Amino acid sequence: MIPACQAPPPTAGFLEGLLSYVDCQAQSIGANGYEALAAPGSTLSLLVTAFLTIFVAFLGYRMLFGQTPSLRDGVLSLVKIGIVLALATSWAAYRTLVYDVALRGPAELAATVGQPAGLPGAGGGLVERLGYADRNFIQLAALGPGEPPATVPGQPPTNVNGQPVAPPSGFDSFAMGGARILFLTGAVGGLAAMRLAAGFLLALGPFFIAFLLFEGTRGLFVGWIRALAATALGALGVALALGVELVLIEMKLAELITIRNANLPIPGAAIELFVITLIFTLVMLAMVYAAARVALGFRLPDGWRALPARLGTSLRERETRLAGVPRQAGAVPGEERSRAALVADAVAASQRREQGGGRVAAVQAAEGPAAPSRRVAPQGAERNGYVPVSVPLGQSYRRRTRARISASAGRRDRTS
Repeated sequence: MIPACQAPPPTAGFLEGLLSYVDCQAQSIGANGYEALAAPGSTLSLLVTAFLTIFVAFLGYRMLFGQTPSLRDGVLSLVKIGIVLALATSWAAYRTLVYDVALRGPAELAATVGQPAGLPGAGGGLVERLGYADRNFIQLAALGPGEPPATVPGQPPTNVNGQPVAPPSGFDSFAMGGARILFLTGAVGGLAAMRLAAGFLLALGPFFIAFLLFEGTRGLFVGWIRALAATALGALGVALALGVELVLIEMKLAELITIRNANLPIPGAAIELFVITLIFTLVMLAMVYAAARVALGFRLPDGWRALPARLGTSLRERETRLAGVPRQAGAVPGEERSRAALVADAVAASQRREQGGGRVAAVQAAEGPAAPSRRVAPQGAERNGYVPVSVPLGQSYRRRTRARISASAGRRDRTS
């Protein structure tokens, strides 16, 4: 657990103290908030346990009704349960895989990218360099733009290069103060917004991780990952933009302070500083927007999103294989039936076939071997009316047993 953050002392610089305090609060919110929510007996801990219980119960009911998942689907279900248990209940795993990546990863990437480019503060000490630049802004504002002298009476004033310049106006003082405002807003606002947003999302991590289990709530987990990735990439982009800005600002401020210490005027320099700080403030906003757009491209693997469709396809294939089993009376055509009902129909059909074979044997024993054998149809066929009779081979024509009297025998009987 990270100890509570203290307010910056008065001796610390404004920018350094503010950024250090904000960074400490972001780390404290992320770490202490997670430990409070994931502690045994907390509301969120009970919610995660309930989600896991419901998920396992759903798997059991699907298997009970014949929707047995394939090997791949079963492995994916176990992987989801493992991820939820590891990240929602173990601070060591969560800190390594999520916390350090979101809060410490941007600084490491900035050092890796910025050091070869020679950016100030890339290897560390960015906050100190920003504070030094802010103090130079204050010193330059105290010196002022100066009053350019007129070299020739009646001619406009010139600068050190002999070029005519406009006399200082009230806008120069506004531009000098506006440049410092934009510089502080870009530096403090950009870094503080990214860090505090990351700390807030890290504190609620166990809550969003539990949503990974179900298809209907998986979008919340994906949105949490995207927002966390956007804050990390945004902090990296802001740090690199501030490094590029420091190269220009430090060089420009050092030059202007040297000129003013020589009691020479710097007309127009305030507007130049205002334009530089305004441009880089817009650049940092563009960096944050680009990071958000990149994070929106995150998607779960197709196998995770297609799991319900594969379960439905497996169920339809089983119903197709059992299509030859007759339905029970009163069943609605096209209605989805459970596996238990299909198995009951198959057992009933088997019993009807056995009863039909027993009736044929009983009829043949009663009529004798010479009697024509009749085919006994199943119970369902007797309701159709006519039952065809099969005649044994050789008995389709019978000889007459009554004596016949020929025509000659009749004439003989009449003459006699």
